[in-house]
Amino acid sequence: MTLEITTARPESALLDLPWSTPLEDWPESHLAALPRGISRHVVRFVKLGPRVLAVKEIKDDIADREYAMLRNLRRLDVPSVEPFGVVHGRATADGEPLDACLITRHLQFSLPYRALYSQNLRPDTAVRLMDALAVLLVRLHLEGFWWGDVSLSNTLFRRDAGAFAAYLVDAETGELHARLSDGQREHDLDIARVNIAGELMDLAAGGFLEEHADPFEVSASVIERYHTLWDALTGTERFELGDRWRVDERIRRLNELGFDVDELSMTTDIGGTEIVITPKVVDAGHHSRRLLRLTGLDVGENQARRLLNDLDAYAAATDRQGDDEEIVAHDWLAKVYEPVTRAVPRELTGRLEPAEIFHEVLEHRWYMSERAGHDTPIEDALRDYVATVLPAKPEEKSVLGVDTEEMPVISRFD
Repeated sequence: MTLEITTARPESALLDLPWSTPLEDWPESHLAALPRGISRHVVRFVKLGPRVLAVKEIKDDIADREYAMLRNLRRLDVPSVEPFGVVHGRATADGEPLDACLITRHLQFSLPYRALYSQNLRPDTAVRLMDALAVLLVRLHLEGFWWGDVSLSNTLFRRDAGAFAAYLVDAETGELHARLSDGQREHDLDIARVNIAGELMDLAAGGFLEEHADPFEVSASVIERYHTLWDALTGTERFELGDRWRVDERIRRLNELGFDVDELSMTTDIGGTEIVITPKVVDAGHHSRRLLRLTGLDVGENQARRLLNDLDAYAAATDRQGDDEEIVAHDWLAKVYEPVTRAVPRELTGRLEPAEIFHEVLEHRWYMSERAGHDTPIEDALRDYVATVLPAKPEEKSVLGVDTEEMPVISRFD
């Protein structure tokens, strides 16, 4: 038999691995000591130069199918492990054929659920873990991916600023469709409910689950969280023209649920306006980088998120979502952002930085619109904000002269 290695990028070091040996017998000199989850197949972590790869021994056709599926999921920007290659034509020294191997990149700083639970997770941490799985499942379903084997074991978790992000690991049973039917989604949820409850019962038997935690209730909470997210993300709203504040309200709700709005589309008919929002969870710093590229404004991440939300809403309200993004951003800067920040009286400019003032004006407009029941022009919101809110703000510049020697400094080394 001839050894065949298919990989997304040439890597000659792959030839040095002992492919003629069954994966479970690979010598420790090639292996990386990392926690592994439960798998129906033999899986090993392998050191290859500066990187670590996960190698899974499976049947040839399944390896090819999963490799292609993972590549598709990565193109869709779905949180999943990165496929690295497939190895076919393996055989022992005696000529006995061996199964193929699927190779993926090890997801750095990620852990399987059993490794996390072995650290005696606090109840609130365990809840965040389940929330992360619900978010992952929603994102997969939005892309038309039917998992077919939803479980904690087929997921990796990475700590993310006090929360967790979940990544798909095993895609061998998955199917990618243009759109999932409600029946397909519910089938996946039924699988999730049964698998998660079973895995948690196993943890309870080993003494790793909180004493009062009910595996079935925890499993049901994942499904409940899923439905909450799905309804918030896919539901449509109809309202009269001019009620732009409701767009802001919808974006606000999605942000509170942990989603950033990457795309906002609006269609108009005789009866009003229908909003369809597509979410996308983005990397840290994404908003500030995007705003800097589009407008030249260098602001904080949360400020950038708020400004970009307004920019996207401006593009939708002016029916310019198909226009060049940089041109729309230039017009928004000239017609919306700069008129607001330049209208602040000189004696009040030291209260807050311009981006924070703009953010607060947007917040003020939202509250005014909510009270009035209709959209408030930003000019009216600005006048009211400058008259009633900004004068009460302290001068930010006044704290710049604090003597740092008077401030306690605590050094901590881990």
